[in-house]
Amino acid sequence: MIRKRSLMHRTAVVAAAGTTALVLAACAGSGDDGSAGHGGHAATASSSAPSSPSASASASAAQGQHNAADVAFAKGMIPHHRQAVEMADLAPGRARSAEVKKLAADIKKAQDPEIRTLSGWLTSWGEDVPAEGAMDHSAHGMGGMMTAEEMTGLENASGTAFDTAFTELMIKHHEGAVEMARTEQADGAHGPAKKMAGEIIDSQSAEIEQMNALLGKG
Repeated sequence: MIRKRSLMHRTAVVAAAGTTALVLAACAGSGDDGSAGHGGHAATASSSAPSSPSASASASAAQGQHNAADVAFAKGMIPHHRQAVEMADLAPGRARSAEVKKLAADIKKAQDPEIRTLSGWLTSWGEDVPAEGAMDHSAHGMGGMMTAEEMTGLENASGTAFDTAFTELMIKHHEGAVEMARTEQADGAHGPAKKMAGEIIDSQSAEIEQMNALLGKG
């Protein structure tokens, strides 16, 4: 009888111990899962939350960064280029010099695409693109722009007289463009506009030298 009672007691103790172990294991497992899940979620949130908004903000700033100097450059250079192209269009039927005809063709080839690019920037910035004819020869004080009288004189010239007038006026015109481009490089914020300004300085400075040589001033 005593032996039977002792066996029952040991069985009860073992069962109780097993139940306790199961409960402890379950609690520990639950605690681990909970903390891992929360920790994982918190880590994900903490790693993604600060970077996502700032990354998109910096990307947005890089794409749209421009300032008033960029707008002024685009709005000024469009009519300036248009007038240069208008002058160049006169050369095929009036110029005598093959060099002047080629120079005029090169000017038109370079500046037509730049007008389109400058117009695209203004549109993307929500700015108005100067209308055709907005060059308004009364704006001749800006960057070497020609007066209406100068343009009329060029239209009425031909042969050697046209070559000389075209070259002299285009030198002044190019000098104005170079000055505008230098202002953009100094004050602008839009990378592509500053790059174009550098290209204008290089190409038009070289053409000024070429034109001075044609006039015997080189």
